[in-house]
Amino acid sequence: MDSYIFPVLILVVLYFFMIRPQMNQAKKQKKFSAELKRGDRIVTKSGIYGTINDINHKEGTCIIATMAGKIKFDKSAISMDLTSKLKKTSSQ
Repeated sequence: MDSYIFPVLILVVLYFFMIRPQMNQAKKQKKFSAELKRGDRIVTKSGIYGTINDINHKEGTCIIATMAGKIKFDKSAISMDLTSKLKKTSSQ
């Protein structure tokens, strides 16, 4: 019986410290992508700053206006919403 306790304990620790946080992060990212709307100021995972001009929900893409022009990105490539961050810093 004692030989089963250690492997089970390792699996429990692995679940709570590695697997569960990754699942929560994936849920947050999916919710974030679903809540994107036109006019949001964003940053892509590659570091490009811009504003969402158009969203195509069928293709899962959006057109982002940057200083260099308009670029089409996959919605999953958007990393962060600057609109909410700018509101938080301006209210403080």
